[in-house]
Amino acid sequence: MKVRAHHNSDGIALIVVMCAIFVLSALAAGFALSMKVEAKLGQNANSEQQLLWLGRSGVEYARYILSQQLAIRSEPYDSLNQIWAGGPGGPGETNSVLSGLSLKNCQVGDGTFSIDKIIDLERYVNINAVIYPPNSQMIQQALTLMGVDAGDISVVNDSILDWIQTTGPLPAGAKSDYYQGLAVPYYAKEAPIDDMSELLLIKGILDHPEIYWGGTATNHPPAQFQHKLGFGTAPGQIPDYPFGLVNIFTPFSSGKINLNTADANVLQMIPNVDNVIAENIIKMRAGPDGADGTEDDTPFPDPTVALNSAGLDQQLASRSAAVCTVRSFTFEVHVIAQFGDSKREYVAILARNSATDIQVLSFYWK
Repeated sequence: MKVRAHHNSDGIALIVVMCAIFVLSALAAGFALSMKVEAKLGQNANSEQQLLWLGRSGVEYARYILSQQLAIRSEPYDSLNQIWAGGPGGPGETNSVLSGLSLKNCQVGDGTFSIDKIIDLERYVNINAVIYPPNSQMIQQALTLMGVDAGDISVVNDSILDWIQTTGPLPAGAKSDYYQGLAVPYYAKEAPIDDMSELLLIKGILDHPEIYWGGTATNHPPAQFQHKLGFGTAPGQIPDYPFGLVNIFTPFSSGKINLNTADANVLQMIPNVDNVIAENIIKMRAGPDGADGTEDDTPFPDPTVALNSAGLDQQLASRSAAVCTVRSFTFEVHVIAQFGDSKREYVAILARNSATDIQVLSFYWK
């Protein structure tokens, strides 16, 4: 009987075929994944462009609203009850093109935008204007209102001025030689501040960010982190300021304070205006219900009249009115754009020079 030898060539061929199938499957899976990623990237790129134009559309819509507001002759002021500020609208707006306009969920193509808020920057003090009289005492006034220790006030005040000015250094301030000696060295700017967060780089605030933010500038629960005595700050205790410099100042504005939109703390930056006068201003402009931004608001049409009515004599009112206004010229616009499942917030700074000249100073996304 003849016995034939079995060869393993069939088994080898099977292994080769299985390897080939595995390799081809891996390549197909990789290709499918690559196509999916490419499709997603293409979709994201399209969404980015759509969101960008929705954001720009929101800014243009804000420009239109601010333009039309300026054209209402019966309202020669800007106030918190007007439509741009999120209010119900003043009496002049009800008979204008602004009547019935909505700031929310505006449809553009397949996307929407909402004007989340428009903030007039004349409700703050221009930080770059404090180097000029009569604004030169405003930093010290703000720090005093916050309750900053007297010994720190001169340091912070002089350091901010040194950061902006090319002259100096002032007695308690700092120039580049100080900042170059830090662990991470940098130079004093010696130019106008562009963003309020620059203050966090300045001597006196660098080690005490609570002066910038207000509060204690800590994430620890207050009950565990500090002991409130009620008579100032205890040794070793981080001060708990009622507000910070970021709540008082802005790097962009006309340099004047709008009496119809500023809060009580900012109003006290005005020469001769104390807490009583500031509260009187707010009470009078808020109308009978005592709440800003409602239908019964009674905004001021003239700074001098407002200050005089709030309790300053005519002479002091005239002097203080030099740093005041009832019109706003600079606005910060926040737009929420949404396209499909994608959402983004855009911010623009607008300078309103006239009803036909509203410039976009900056535009960025958060």
